[in-house]
Amino acid sequence: MADDIVLLSTWPSMFGMRVGVALAEKGLKYEYREEDLRNKSPLLLNMNPVHKKIPVLIHNGKPISESMIIVEYIDGVWNHKSPLLPTDPYQRAQARFWADFVDKKLYDIGKKIIWSTKGEEHETGKKEFIECLKLLQRELGDKPYFGGENFGFVDVSLVTFSCWFHTFESYGNFSVETECPKLIAWTKRCLEKESVSSSLADPHKIHDFASGVRKRLGIE
Repeated sequence: MADDIVLLSTWPSMFGMRVGVALAEKGLKYEYREEDLRNKSPLLLNMNPVHKKIPVLIHNGKPISESMIIVEYIDGVWNHKSPLLPTDPYQRAQARFWADFVDKKLYDIGKKIIWSTKGEEHETGKKEFIECLKLLQRELGDKPYFGGENFGFVDVSLVTFSCWFHTFESYGNFSVETECPKLIAWTKRCLEKESVSSSLADPHKIHDFASGVRKRLGIE
């Protein structure tokens, strides 16, 4: 019996894109359903009644929420190819640590750059964002991917932010490539993978989306 896989998300979401990358890495076919977060579907509210957020993966009728929990679930269920988490317990812990760092630091700080109307908060956000990227670049080092020779868990967590880099740069007035050249080289390496390039949104469409939201919020 074939697996019934449904992904509830929105196209600009770097969190939803993570799930798309993981599914593509495993070669899985699934149904994608676009959600309107200003008018959430009954399915989304039923499948994620606690947070009422995307993404949600529905596997044979059972929902899994939170993007990196979903990615780990996918890696565990479909472990026949392209392992994302290492088998060594210490390396697994390190991968979870850096994925958590991306979630707790990079995303929240990045919001200050795009959505803040206060000059001081905006500048602080820009400085902290660059510092976070430099920490990640240091962790990457000279390795092809964060886990070593193979694309893995931390790569999935971070690479979907790359299609937002143009927007962060535009509103923050900085260059990720100037600040973190190795990180951009890593991004380009990841984009050579079909699983990544086919799952990430167009950076210019992301910028247009962010601009539209800023106008709606009265920031622009």
